[in-house]
Amino acid sequence: RMFPVLKVSVSGLDPSSMYSFLLDFVPADSCRWKFVNGEWVAAGRAESRSEGRGHGGIYIHPDSPNFGAHWMKAPVSFNRVKLTNKVNGGGQIMLNSLHKYEPQLHIVCVGSCHRLVSNVSFRETQFIAVTAYQNEEVR
Repeated sequence: RMFPVLKVSVSGLDPSSMYSFLLDFVPADSCRWKFVNGEWVAAGRAESRSEGRGHGGIYIHPDSPNFGAHWMKAPVSFNRVKLTNKVNGGGQIMLNSLHKYEPQLHIVCVGSCHRLVSNVSFRETQFIAVTAYQNEEVR
């Protein structure tokens, strides 16, 4: 599971309209990273989507679809997001290890015609995906 958990507070939705919340992860830069002498440093170019395993997928919040009133009453938590570095299609989002990502939240109004209401990302939520601890002091 992703740690720390991403939580967002939402306002401005129509309380009686239905919305779905989706989350995906986009590359934040074009570098591969490594942990050296206690800090992250760029270590070459990132795998392109064609070299890697393509888009990691989209996580649909389990409360989706739901009314705007539901989404606005409390922070929306993405505590069930599961990340992996393997292609397995088991509801997990595939990311390339040692690459930097930025989560993107998509809010879609659902009904007779689906439309994107908002597409938001927060630079401060960028992270480097790791499959093993990169700090020798962590055992």
